[in-house]
Amino acid sequence: MRRNHTMTTENNSTYRIAVYPGSFAPVTMGHMDIITRASKQFDLLIVAVLNNLSKNPLFTVEERKDLLREATRHLPNVEIDSFRDLLANYVRQRNAQVIVRGIRTVTDFEYELQLAS
Repeated sequence: MRRNHTMTTENNSTYRIAVYPGSFAPVTMGHMDIITRASKQFDLLIVAVLNNLSKNPLFTVEERKDLLREATRHLPNVEIDSFRDLLANYVRQRNAQVIVRGIRTVTDFEYELQLAS
């Protein structure tokens, strides 16, 4: 389910939309920490489950979305969705300005730095 969001509010301030992509197979406490913190920083946080057809995860995309909806139901500005196209295309389609990413190790940081460049 998608909500329609405008990019400006009544006082012309920018409506800040972020996308947190991942496989979430399954959702973890680490994911929830990032979701909770990011939800406080943006007007809308879209948690986007990657539908990677080349992988065979334990849960289906719909099951992962249901788990995330249950885990985030106390966060009113969090929306659960899925995508299988390029992330950049999805972010553009949703009019988001920010991609939220989690970093666990130095290797993760180096990988994210290369993507950002």
